[in-house]
Amino acid sequence: MRLVVRDETFPISGHFTIARGSKTEARVIYVELHDRDFIGRGESVPYARYGESLEGCLEQLEAARHRIETSLNFSELYQILPAGAARNAVDCALWDLNAKRTGIPAWKTAGLRRFDPLKTAFTLSLDTPEAMGQQAKANSRRPMLKLKIGGADDIDRVAAVRHNAPNARLIVDGNEGLSFEDLQRVAPELKRLGVKLIEQPLKASEDEQLLNYECPVPLCADESLHTRAELDRVSRLYAVVNIKLDKTGGLTEALALKTRALEAGMGIMVGCMVATSLSMAPAMILAQGAEYVDLDGPLLLAQDRENGLEITGSVLHPPRPSLWG
Repeated sequence: MRLVVRDETFPISGHFTIARGSKTEARVIYVELHDRDFIGRGESVPYARYGESLEGCLEQLEAARHRIETSLNFSELYQILPAGAARNAVDCALWDLNAKRTGIPAWKTAGLRRFDPLKTAFTLSLDTPEAMGQQAKANSRRPMLKLKIGGADDIDRVAAVRHNAPNARLIVDGNEGLSFEDLQRVAPELKRLGVKLIEQPLKASEDEQLLNYECPVPLCADESLHTRAELDRVSRLYAVVNIKLDKTGGLTEALALKTRALEAGMGIMVGCMVATSLSMAPAMILAQGAEYVDLDGPLLLAQDRENGLEITGSVLHPPRPSLWG
């Protein structure tokens, strides 16, 4: 086994803004696992909100290089690296490598009976109500729009989007930018405007305030949930969980988390960071049957990775083996 690791940068189309800040490029970790004539590939995005950096994740992988190259399997990987972006890239590369070695597609190994195309939400960056209304108008034919919120004009933002995209399902994502008082104030108006889901309105450290709160719009945990370890607590506060491979540390843990969440009666959203099709491909396995799919990373880029997913409007088609799995 030989490990190849590097960082890559892909420009974003315009800019991507949430309550915590804005960026104009997606910086990713790219991993290859070489085994004789077979190569498995994976990609991940370190997230500063979780104490990660590109440099830190690369150091993690270099520190684990010897064990990865001498005795790597899924069980070993989960002892070597903690949940997070570094492990995700290797975990997904190992899934891809196993598919290449055996000729058995990753989706079959994951236990799926079929691998269907998916309709993804499309994210509108946080901006003025007028600008977000224009974003919505340009994407009014998409079946689901996800709005970044987190300011005094949030209701005006959602109203502008609803006016310009009257038929779209709407999700709003606070990215921890609201107080509990803000949520109580805006939730009834969001319900009136037809919002179907509110994602992570409060800081993860403050979301115990949601206990026994009957929100008129279902609430979804994102920053509050990484792996199965947080699920029991989160299930008391939220109706839906947003599972992301970069948080769980790979497809292996993500599939186990999805199973546990469904057993707990929770709704499933599968999300992503801004990244290329190589990050979306394994997440598509996880997203089969999910109520909410938010895998629009490649749609936000000025240019996707070569041999990327075939995307028709908002429909993601299953990846070709030349991409992943």
